[in-house]
Amino acid sequence: MSKRKIVLAYSGGLDTTVIIPWLKENYDSEVVAVCIDVGQEADWAPVKRRALDMGVVACHVVDARKEYVEDYVWTALKANALYEDKYLLGTSTARPLIAKILVQYARKEGADAIAHGATGKGNDQVRFDLGIMAFAPDLEIIAPWRTWELKSREEEIEYLEKRGLPVPMKRSDSYSRDDNLWHISHEGLDLEDPANEPHLDSLLQMTVPPEKAPDKSEYVEIGFEEGVPVAVNGEKMDGVPLIQALNKLGGANGVGLVDLVENRVVGMKSRGVYETPGGAILYYAHQELEHICLDRQTYAFKQQVALKLGEVIYGGLWFTPLREALSAFVDSTQKTVTGTVKVKLYKGSISSAGVTSPYSLYNASIASFATGELYNHADAKGFIRLYGLPILVRALQHPSGV
Repeated sequence: MSKRKIVLAYSGGLDTTVIIPWLKENYDSEVVAVCIDVGQEADWAPVKRRALDMGVVACHVVDARKEYVEDYVWTALKANALYEDKYLLGTSTARPLIAKILVQYARKEGADAIAHGATGKGNDQVRFDLGIMAFAPDLEIIAPWRTWELKSREEEIEYLEKRGLPVPMKRSDSYSRDDNLWHISHEGLDLEDPANEPHLDSLLQMTVPPEKAPDKSEYVEIGFEEGVPVAVNGEKMDGVPLIQALNKLGGANGVGLVDLVENRVVGMKSRGVYETPGGAILYYAHQELEHICLDRQTYAFKQQVALKLGEVIYGGLWFTPLREALSAFVDSTQKTVTGTVKVKLYKGSISSAGVTSPYSLYNASIASFATGELYNHADAKGFIRLYGLPILVRALQHPSGV
């Protein structure tokens, strides 16, 4: 009888490295590792060798950066979707794509199960499981953190050491990190106490602490077409190099740092520090452009859609009719969100330095304090009386006596 075959989402980190021997020991299975490149800073050759040394029968490295940016990151950006006012959804946007690709490789390999390294306390288990279920409800999902006896990253390290297997990290640097083209997240160790200030000098990997950024401001221009960034400082770029360029600029100026105690999908609060330098610039610039391109009613309703879409993406509900419908609305609003935004970066801050668009709704003749042909000051009296009619009626019925 042939062994089972399990496809494992393999990052090369501690959790998924431990999972390889654990699956072989507990499932008597063949393990196929799938490394999905969504822009994380990884040298895939040694990662692949590590997986093979651990005993996988095959290791595939998939370059999904272009698809990640164009189909996932831009979807969130066009909406200005955030979670709990701060989080730019770095991990949340990547997990659905990873789940989709895992299913594709499970089908190619003839696997009957997919395994991932998400913990039983985290959000990623929800995102992975729902993504897999959306495309392959027949496949078993194995999440060792929900069943094994290992209780901590320290015990994972001991598990490998007892078997004479190499440990892919130092004990002194066991932060739980997730990185991709859009962001880097940091959790664990001293960050688990919200009273502790993050040690940014030793923690950050893509961004300098704001106080150590240059004393001189730096300007950058972002060009957009229908809500999608297409140029930096006048140079046309595809999504991947565009984000890479802005990560470098933003990181050097200390922008895009978020320290957040958030509400996880599973109900608990957790604390994380996020680096999203390029993303912070793009969100700011995109919103500035919308301020001149969208009318008041559309912009106001889009804010509500952004709030809901942020919750949907964070909660792993990417492959749902609701997410698709929300995104369809957002896309319809972006037809006129074309133009150029200039921003100033200085020691962790981002500020506007000018915005232009061929679709701008700003009309100087109307907005100017000088009287223009399109606006009659006298019209305001009748408008205000009708606008405030409910206030007038209530005052007549219930005098305040002030």
